[in-house]
Amino acid sequence: MPPRLKLTDQAASLSIGAALKARRKRMDLTLTELAEKSGLSAPFISQVERGQAAPSIVSLMGLAEALGVDINYFVSVPKPNQIVRRGDEPEYIDVGLPARYTRLSGKHEERKLEALLIEVPPGATSPTASREGEGFWYVLDGEIEVTLGKETFSLRSGDSAHFDQRHPYSMRNTGTVDTRMLWVGTPALF
Repeated sequence: MPPRLKLTDQAASLSIGAALKARRKRMDLTLTELAEKSGLSAPFISQVERGQAAPSIVSLMGLAEALGVDINYFVSVPKPNQIVRRGDEPEYIDVGLPARYTRLSGKHEERKLEALLIEVPPGATSPTASREGEGFWYVLDGEIEVTLGKETFSLRSGDSAHFDQRHPYSMRNTGTVDTRMLWVGTPALF
């Protein structure tokens, strides 16, 4: 019978497991592929990811090398500049559209969601897109026409839309002023 983990060991194991799984998924590796690269067994890696086993330092080093990260990736707390976004230091993201995107979310590598402030000039239209994950739009100012699948909705200040992004979606500023909206979605975009 395996030894029971102490609560502190269990909490550490869960955070290591979550970081391990996130990095493996981001690299598009199966458990078997990671097992081959790290020299560990797929069942053991699965147990670590689910918080049912705690890897030794040697195992963690093998996993880190196979995933192309430093061992600190699994045990370090993100630095303040990775989790706090200062208003006087905006990060604009150029996506080649007339809309202006400002990142609101942190910079840590394995974040699961993205938060953006989007400013859409009058008449601007986004291309139709679809992808895995969820999207949430909240209109701060102005108005926007949102098409989700075959349905079209008009959103004004204070309105929101929460949807499965696997359905084709697009937006268009139908107003005469810039529309400012908050977008939060999974997985992280940039």
